[in-house]
Parts: sequence; C-alpha cells; structure tokens
Amino acid sequence: MYERKPVFPHVIEMNYQAGHVFGCNIFLVFDGNEWILIDIGYEESVDEIVELIRQLDFPLSNCKTLVATHADVDHIQGLAKAKQLLRSGTVVSHPLAAETLRKGDKIRTFAEIDAQGIHMEMPPVEVEQLIGEGDILKVGSLQIEVWHTPGHTDSQLAFRLNDLLFSGDNIYRDGCVGAIDAHHGSNIPAFVESLQRIRSSDVQWLLPSHGPIFRKDDDLLDQTIKRLENYQHLADFGTCAVDWPLADEWEREVAEGKMPR
Repeated sequence: MYERKPVFPHVIEMNYQAGHVFGCNIFLVFDGNEWILIDIGYEESVDEIVELIRQLDFPLSNCKTLVATHADVDHIQGLAKAKQLLRSGTVVSHPLAAETLRKGDKIRTFAEIDAQGIHMEMPPVEVEQLIGEGDILKVGSLQIEVWHTPGHTDSQLAFRLNDLLFSGDNIYRDGCVGAIDAHHGSNIPAFVESLQRIRSSDVQWLLPSHGPIFRKDDDLLDQTIKRLENYQHLADFGTCAVDWPLADEWEREVAEGKMPR
C-alpha cells in the first residue's frame, strides 16, 4: 500500500499523489472509506489512476460518484472506462454537459479539431445524475456545494468544500483562464460574472482543473476580470465578443463621408 498524501484534509490530488502529471487535475475527495473523483482526464491514464486508488487502500466499490466538471475531452475522455473498471458510482454532470457526454460529441468536447490535426476518441457515457447550482454532493459526512460557473463552457461547474473551491477552468495561478471558444459554449459576460463570484466569496484556496493549487488572490482575480471585460469588445474573440466598437465607428465615418487622411 502507498502512503496517502492529501493536499488538504479529505482531499487527494492524483497528480501530486503520483508524482507526475496525468493531464488535468484529478481530485479524490473522501470521508472514511467513501470517496468521489472530480474529473478523470484522458482514457490512457485511467488504468494507472484506478490502480493508484487501490494502492491507497480505497475500496473501489466505495466510489460514490464520478464528477464531470464540464464536457471537454481532457477532463472526461476516461469516464466510460473508469465507470467500467469501478463498476460502482454514478456519473454526474450539469444538464448542459449530459447530452454531449451521451453522444460522445467530438466537436463540442474538442476531441476533433481537424484544422490542427487533433483526432481523439470520445467514448460516450451515460450521465445518471444531473447537478446544478445549489445542489449538494455528499461524501460520508462531507457536504460539497455545487456552483454553476459558466463562461469557459456553458456547463462548467465548481465545487465548494468549506474554504476550498474546486474551481474548474475558471482561473489558474498565472491569471489565465480556460479557453474561450464558441464551439463549446463559451460566454465572456458569464465568465466575468463567474470570476466576480469567486472574487467576492470567502473561500481561501482555489483548486483548479489545471496547474498548481493556489491561495485565492483578489488582486489576480481583479486583473483577470478586467482583462475579460476588455475581451467583450475585441474582434479577436469573434462571436464570443459582445460588440466591436470599431465597427460602429466605421459605420459612422462612412455615413458622414469621412475619407482616409
């Protein structure tokens, strides 16, 4: 058996535990012998993750839930295989992710990006339980509050456990955020609202879906919010932008007969 290396009481992050990076962050939340996984990552890592859980002396039959924070391939490609190996627990997601997971939709999950030569399998998986804003996930005596934090995707969820927030792809330690792309339901105004919610909360630690865990930093969040507020008015973000002030300026100049000078 391996020694458990919790990052916080009741929380093991599997990359830290293994000593190498699988891909996205994978959080095992436990109380006693009951446990859940928040995200699973790529299918190729599932065997190693399941064996690691076994060596940490968590009964596989006591897996209560496999949580999909959202329906991007790097977070959920391994769900179908994990469900088969564990033969216990349910897959849970936001309703806006459930159909994508059921279909194994390669476009919405970013498993298929032909222009960049990305062609990955996306095994379909049934979601047995739909969760959303204000719901509670129970693990033993623990109660984990579900936050719906759209922006990166329309189905993005975050999860609060006391002063910890499993914050998904909302923000990383360097101030970056999850990719903004219309194909998987990005919405910049909603993203700003989700970040403002995190900023105004009294959580102390952010446990993101990528990169290191870090203390909540209000200055960092303020900078990121301001950047995304500007994104709303930049043509760089195409249909995800709210408007393009230059287009209005150009229309006025044409109507007024202003010529280049």
